[in-house]
Amino acid sequence: MKDHEKIDNQLIREYIEGNNASFEVLVHRHSKKVFAYIMMIVNNRDIAEDIHQDTFLKVIHTIKSGKYNEEGKFIQWVMRIAHNLSIDHFRRNNRMPMMENNDTFDIFDVLYGQELSVEDKMVRDQIHSDVKSLLDYLPEEQREVMYMRHYQDMSFKDIAEQTNVSINTALGRMRYALINLRKIIDEKEIVLSY
Repeated sequence: MKDHEKIDNQLIREYIEGNNASFEVLVHRHSKKVFAYIMMIVNNRDIAEDIHQDTFLKVIHTIKSGKYNEEGKFIQWVMRIAHNLSIDHFRRNNRMPMMENNDTFDIFDVLYGQELSVEDKMVRDQIHSDVKSLLDYLPEEQREVMYMRHYQDMSFKDIAEQTNVSINTALGRMRYALINLRKIIDEKEIVLSY
């Protein structure tokens, strides 16, 4: 079977078995698409080239370390790596102010802003998605109050009525939810910047 007829996962298996030419086929097959996507995000050829190279280095490292899970979605996985590295570029270069975790920090302050650039909107959306996924780690009562407050824009009075608790209990659950989210962020070493 010719290289252009082989599916991605077959080429990955051959690469794992020591056939470096198989990985070259993968890079040749997907390189332009990945580069175009990165270029669309960063809008700078030099930066895009660096991120493009880093993307494929990370792909190599992940495959070689045995951490790649063969799911038949190689290009989607590579594009996600490219996306994350592009977002990391903006975070590293302080295009957004950094928020530090402290007692007065409200994690949702990073989600709202004024007129945003395309890059800032992408970062905001990524942070919003990251925070929403972190809610799964909270106890049910805390997750419920957090969701109602920040995703349904409900008042604490409405939350209290909906959940059949006092306003103080609803406020307490929110407070503990924020404390627990800070702990989760610290434990997982997540950087939320905006």
